[in-house]
Amino acid sequence: MSANNYAKNYAKFLPKHFDSFDCLKLAPGIYVILLLVLRAYIIWIMSVTNMRDNVGFIQWVYPQTALFYLNLASGVIGLFVVLILSLRRPNAPIWVKTCWKKCKTLLILALVFDLAIGVLGYMVWQLQSSLWLLMHCLLVISAIVYIIKSKRFSINIAEFPEVLPEHNTRKHRKTKGLEID
Repeated sequence: MSANNYAKNYAKFLPKHFDSFDCLKLAPGIYVILLLVLRAYIIWIMSVTNMRDNVGFIQWVYPQTALFYLNLASGVIGLFVVLILSLRRPNAPIWVKTCWKKCKTLLILALVFDLAIGVLGYMVWQLQSSLWLLMHCLLVISAIVYIIKSKRFSINIAEFPEVLPEHNTRKHRKTKGLEID
């Protein structure tokens, strides 16, 4: 990357926006998108932790059990993205680096699949109102536009953490017993 592009891409970010490997911290909107895609898993966890009524909460949010299971299926892609995020560190396996480069596509696929499940629930079971479906469509379209247009997320995808020289030196000193805090 040329110095001019580097300055242009990173000029508006402060040191607090970078992690310990000098990579830009993940765009906050991505966490919101993951919450949207993984909402069935979040509801499932909330119901499991409810000691009084384990399935009542799920039945309240998802009156049709099939829709809940389909949302769990659509969330699998989101779970895979979370796995990639958790494994995104220096010396990660090659498959993690390869999958990280595909995260935009994976998130868009997860959103489209999630919307398809919503449309299926509307057309087959008439569970949601047309207003709910319209709101779901707007959320998905907004999320996809954010993924495509977000400069910060584009920078995140372009970067992958690497071991910095001072990290190597500190680790080496610790193994030799020379680290002084």
